Amino acid sequence: MRRIREFFSVKITKAPALVVLLAILIANLVFISIAAIVIMRLAPPSLENNDYWSCVYYAATMLATGYMEIVEVSETGVLLILFCMFTVLIGMIVFTGAVIGYVTEFIASFIEDADTGQRKLLISDHIVILNWNSRASEIINELLYKNDREKIVILVDDNKEDVLNDIDERIADTIDDENEATKADSQQLKYLAGKRHYRQNKLKNKLTIIVREGETWSTKQLSDISIEYAKTVIILGNDIAEVNNSFEYDDALEQKEKGNTNTIRTLLQVTYLTAEENPENNQLVVVEVENDWTLTLVEIIISQKRNQGSCRVVPVATNQILGQIFSLFAIMPELNIVYGTLFSNKGAGIYVESSDEYTLTEEEFITEYLSNHQKTLPLTVIHDEDGKYYRYYMSENEQSISTATDVDDTSVRLSVNPDYQINDKHVIILGHNSKSIAIMEGFKAFCDEWQTVDSPNLLDITVIDSAENLAKHDEYSRYKFVKNVITADVYDKQLIYSAIESFIDSYQNSGCIIVLSDDTVGDEDIDADVLTYLVFIQEIFDNKQVLNKDFDISSIDLVVEIINPKNYDIISNYCANNIVISNRYISKMILQVGEKEAIYNFFDDVLNYDQPSEDVFVSKEIYVKKVGEYLDLIPDSCTASELIRAIYQASPADNKAITMGYFNTKGEMYLFTGDQSSIEVTLTEDDKLILFSNH
Repeated sequence: MRRIREFFSVKITKAPALVVLLAILIANLVFISIAAIVIMRLAPPSLENNDYWSCVYYAATMLATGYMEIVEVSETGVLLILFCMFTVLIGMIVFTGAVIGYVTEFIASFIEDADTGQRKLLISDHIVILNWNSRASEIINELLYKNDREKIVILVDDNKEDVLNDIDERIADTIDDENEATKADSQQLKYLAGKRHYRQNKLKNKLTIIVREGETWSTKQLSDISIEYAKTVIILGNDIAEVNNSFEYDDALEQKEKGNTNTIRTLLQVTYLTAEENPENNQLVVVEVENDWTLTLVEIIISQKRNQGSCRVVPVATNQILGQIFSLFAIMPELNIVYGTLFSNKGAGIYVESSDEYTLTEEEFITEYLSNHQKTLPLTVIHDEDGKYYRYYMSENEQSISTATDVDDTSVRLSVNPDYQINDKHVIILGHNSKSIAIMEGFKAFCDEWQTVDSPNLLDITVIDSAENLAKHDEYSRYKFVKNVITADVYDKQLIYSAIESFIDSYQNSGCIIVLSDDTVGDEDIDADVLTYLVFIQEIFDNKQVLNKDFDISSIDLVVEIINPKNYDIISNYCANNIVISNRYISKMILQVGEKEAIYNFFDDVLNYDQPSEDVFVSKEIYVKKVGEYLDLIPDSCTASELIRAIYQASPADNKAITMGYFNTKGEMYLFTGDQSSIEVTLTEDDKLILFSNH
């Protein structure tokens, strides 16, 4: 008896649903058997089929349907009628009720399992996102601009509903905004007919998004989302903004600055499950890293995997990339618009072709391509450590790369200033974030390439920040270009006000104010300091315009970082002429790298200046150069095709420049994509060229 009790106890614990189902079946079989015997005893003589199995049929019918067929027989006794009614009643409770209850519970359990990710998801050729942070919704949002339908599976530790709400809100806002723009365009169809930027179709949500809860490093959870059949796996870092307890927040911040062990654990599991020896498993794994410790370990893992075979893991160093971008924007603020376009799936973008054979030098490749193509710009060639040869282009779409056309010889007369030098730059930085050191390193790289004996003070920077953060970075004393440090926070209005006012008075037309958003604060404080600083700056500008009607706000560049895109509309009402949504840049880069890993090599080269020890400029960058300073002879009106080829031919042999487009004096950008021969260009000395070159 004890063994029987133990047997049932184990079964109930391991498979309670199965035990309940068996109990229902056994109870009904027993009752049907007993009912059949009673009916057979009480059946009237006029009943033709009164054998046991016929009575089993009568009993089962009454249990299942409530139909008392036997009552219709003549001479049916009262006792049999009462028993049949009793049988029907029991059937409603024991059979119908129990079965309905069991099926209902089974369906609910099935839905719950599917909802929480307990069942395997049979899917392939999808994008997997592991973890969720403030940049994740921008990745989803960017996929809206792709022509193809996409399947995205997101695995998060918890807060699934919050993730779904975040996605729905972000996508809805984008679709509404884009469709409003489409509506405005359609109202001017007669003016915009034939224009290459005209949007003919409304933006639609073509994304299939599945969010599951589970451990991102769990073999079962990863297998259940068919990670081995995904085309791209994106591993994101953690956010600490949602931590409300101050003690937990300090611990989380300290841990985040040291390194992210969760990223390492997840990467190890992912690279194991997407082993290269399986032919269907050749996924590209993109890893977001936010500190040196995590980056070092990721690079070790990549090296180990390469020793075992090919390895398609690309680390995206978030803070380093954003630091480089911000330093570029301080020097050439217009690059915010250029990179915002090139990083996006919307409009012009960077495309790449690869081959295993090296046939042409970069100059030979570009010269030959320009001779018979006018819809795409050739940019550069890069060779990776695996021996592959990559050609990079700027184009509206991938199809245009192979579209050859006849190109007329250019007769445009112009000359390039061989001694072009970037003018001295003056920057004031308000606040800090986790990228502050990376921003300074970006400035240092710029100085190493561009600072000369004739321009020893090429860059000078003033930093206004809290005492705590300045002490943390030793007041940036290791950077010679940091000329002034002012200890103040947002509550020291008069000190900040005085410093900014003095800066504006000293550096009109050559100064840039950068306002950084602290990404280490809680959700409720995100971008709050930025808004406060903007109130100060706006007041200063307003006062200056009252005193001097000729004061031009645009004479001082103002680059403002925000983290939450929801604050864009608020900030755009202030005086900022360049708003940088930092999370959006990383999201766009992660997505582009996830589609074409060779894109990372391009952006890694473009965002880095040459090392100071290099005698020859190797790294290419995107520059915005004033026409009157870059060209000794400004050409007459011409087509974009003619201008591109004339500048390439006229630029020095060691610094060949590809003209990607230009900014007019109103700050409007025109990129040379589409049919270059149909784009008319009339430059003035105050316009600015967008150039891709070594220096």
